Amino acid sequence: MGVDKPASKMFIQIVRELREIIQNEKIPPGGKIPSERVLAERLNVGRSSIREALRSLELLGLIETRRGGGTFVADFRNHQLVEVLSTFILQEEKTLRNVHETRKILERDAIRIVAEDEKLRNLPVWESLLTNLIIEGRIEREDLMREIIITSNNRLVLKIWILLKQYGKEPYNGLSTEEEQPFLQTFISEIMLGHTEKAIQAFELWTMLLHKERE
Repeated sequence: MGVDKPASKMFIQIVRELREIIQNEKIPPGGKIPSERVLAERLNVGRSSIREALRSLELLGLIETRRGGGTFVADFRNHQLVEVLSTFILQEEKTLRNVHETRKILERDAIRIVAEDEKLRNLPVWESLLTNLIIEGRIEREDLMREIIITSNNRLVLKIWILLKQYGKEPYNGLSTEEEQPFLQTFISEIMLGHTEKAIQAFELWTMLLHKERE
């Protein structure tokens, strides 16, 4: 990387290369990234440029610096943008509705992917959830939706879904209630049978009930 690039382009390039280092070296959330000195040598830029890029990434909550310990990859689920959006942007009812609808679009697509794939809809996790629901009368709501998103096998969708769920004030917190049981039973059963539209219909009825409970 040349040192004569405009500052804005240099910053973007440094951020891109930092991301590549994290991805290529498979540094997990909580993992330590190379020091300023090492990064400056590897990227062939001044330490002040590295420091500026790291400071910006830290302000966004993507990395965190521990005094005397170094710099670490932050857990995106604890991203500070969640707090920023919740405090300054997502207080508007219309914006919250948009977040909920965007989350539900991702969820409907994930349900469709799982229900229409014979291998995915026959995974033992669905039978296990259904059995728990029938025997114990309840399940962790988030367990069900998280499994559906994970099984759809799109990591980007999973990350976006987790963030939207946080923005939308965690709609799936807690155990399901007796009133939810018939909707959830139908929802899971229709996924297992590969009845996509019926599964989505049961999902819609269930989430409508959750919305009423929150009002």
